[in-house]
Amino acid sequence: MLSLSFTPLIPWPVLAGFGVIVAAFAVLAIVARGRTALLRAVALALVLGALANPSLVREDREPVKDVAAVIVDRSGSQQLGDRSQMTDQVKAELERRFGALANIEPRFIDVQDAHDGDDGTRLFTALSQSLADVPPERLAGVVMLTDGVVHDIPQSLEALGIKAPLHVLVTGHPDERDRQIKMLEAPRFGIVGKDLTIRAEVQERGGTGNATVTVRRDGEEIGRKTFPTGQPFSLTTKIEHGGPNVVEIEVEPLPGELTTVNNRAVLPIEGIREKLRVLLVSGEPHQGERTWRNLLKSDASVDLVHFTILRPPEKQDGTPISELSLIAFPTRELFVQKIKDFDLIIFDRYANQSVLPSAYFDNIVRYVREGGALLVAAGPEFASSMSLARTRLASVLPGEPNGKVVEQAFKAAITDIGARHPVTRALPGSEAKPPAWGDWLRIVSSQTRPGIQPILSGAGNLPLLDLSREEKGRVALMLSDQSWLWARGYQQGGPYLDLLRRLAHWLMKEPGLEEEALRAQTTGRGREVRVERQTMSETAEPVTVTGPTGNTRTLDLTQGEPGLFTATFEADQLGLHTLRSGNLVAFVSVGPANPRELADVFSDTERLKAVAEASGGTIRRVADANGGTAIPRLQIARGGRLGGADWIGFRPSDSANILGVEVYPLALGLWALAALALAVLAMWLVEGRRGRAA
Repeated sequence: MLSLSFTPLIPWPVLAGFGVIVAAFAVLAIVARGRTALLRAVALALVLGALANPSLVREDREPVKDVAAVIVDRSGSQQLGDRSQMTDQVKAELERRFGALANIEPRFIDVQDAHDGDDGTRLFTALSQSLADVPPERLAGVVMLTDGVVHDIPQSLEALGIKAPLHVLVTGHPDERDRQIKMLEAPRFGIVGKDLTIRAEVQERGGTGNATVTVRRDGEEIGRKTFPTGQPFSLTTKIEHGGPNVVEIEVEPLPGELTTVNNRAVLPIEGIREKLRVLLVSGEPHQGERTWRNLLKSDASVDLVHFTILRPPEKQDGTPISELSLIAFPTRELFVQKIKDFDLIIFDRYANQSVLPSAYFDNIVRYVREGGALLVAAGPEFASSMSLARTRLASVLPGEPNGKVVEQAFKAAITDIGARHPVTRALPGSEAKPPAWGDWLRIVSSQTRPGIQPILSGAGNLPLLDLSREEKGRVALMLSDQSWLWARGYQQGGPYLDLLRRLAHWLMKEPGLEEEALRAQTTGRGREVRVERQTMSETAEPVTVTGPTGNTRTLDLTQGEPGLFTATFEADQLGLHTLRSGNLVAFVSVGPANPRELADVFSDTERLKAVAEASGGTIRRVADANGGTAIPRLQIARGGRLGGADWIGFRPSDSANILGVEVYPLALGLWALAALALAVLAMWLVEGRRGRAA
């Protein structure tokens, strides 16, 4: 390629000023001397041209291909309906058709959901990043394959430094229908035992105007009702326990709707107890009497009511019960009127001295079966004729004494079942054989009820700690009064705080101490999720994980500790994931629980229309009326139009790589000097001849 180039010998401003002077001098000379002054103007022009230093430049150029960016939307909303299949089909056809364009290099960029946060679909951010190494003039055009749900649309492509046409191919269908739950008031905390109000609304497009809403709490259905769509409604639910109370609100799906993922809203409500009310009734005074009291009083969340029966059982002198204390034991108030106000009742070495009538023990049995908690910390009195096992409490106690008390030193041992139970699993010191904790000196011999296995054993492998469930309630039986030895540091003591606190919290249904539980939480490393399955079985069945868009996967769990199985997985989508193992269900939110990506799921041609048309590009749906895809032709367009009814165009740049350059100066050398001399000689001859003629 041959071109003319200038490399002035003096700065351009000086050369321009000299040119103005030469032009003015030439005009004056022509006016004063006529046509003969033209030769002077030519001579001066030659001098001016020499100073401009013109050159002929010959370049050896190699044409390079222009770049066409193809942005493929792989976000969450693109997984709905048949959009994913439509996207794959269109992308494959575009790859084939770009192969027929010799001077266009396609660059395909798949754009996933943002890794963290709730940024939605950011196609233009991905476009700018992918073109960082492409000169703007080499960009022939941009194609976006998307459903139109984009959250970073600029005012124009020029704002991104891009001067190329944008063509948008929209997946999805114009007649899509969908129904979803929108939360209006979603409390995050609630008081245990109190009702909580939730406000929500069913929104739909192409629906019926009414929808049936189902409410579940911790996976169990608690209500079903029909509401008009587009109008707020209220739901009331009771907070049953401390910790997460998972409330699901699900609306029935529309026939043929786009997705059912947004038909359900999940609200984890943290149950908070105003106070854990504990009734502690201590019997015969003993050295460990204050162990339970000190433990419970040290917990600020516990409201403790404590009564001690100071009269030893062997002292029977006929004194009326009403006269045995300075302050009357309010048995009726505690065991009839307010018994349901307590979260836990503890009998610590209590012997039946007729202080409580049989009807009150019936109330305690009813309290347990309706969801209450009972702990019996037994001593020698439990093996006597005044044992609580000889009252009507026997129907809920997990063990029955045989009348013997074993007085010998022993180390409490975790049983095989206890190794898997969250109350006793991995107690500090239990890793050693024998356990690295002090001895106890006494245990009440008893027979555990059928179907119940102790989690701690004592001397002669006798049961030491039995746990049982009685309908909705829980009962624990500690068959020794020697835990105070650990508290006092006897033989270096033992983990009495861990054991007794876990025991009390298990009785009060602390979710973290459930024998059968499924839990999941993010680890803080990107989208990694850790799954835990607590079970009393020796194996754990796989966990099914359902993602925000309904896709499922199966996780195989591995045992880390006895009774505790774990697994981790990398979430491929932001949003709420549901985990199921048998009848257990758990939820984990990766990023936001309700991502922007699923807030508006309908495919749309309007959002990107303005920016596409402003760039000279086009926007169209790829779904045709027959259920197939209509993919436009690709062609090079050098004129004004860059798209038509069935085609999209790309603007060529004719860019090339320069392999070599040859320069031929025009104002240097002998021939340039000769041209200047000829001009001066001609001027002298003409003006001399004119002077002689004059």
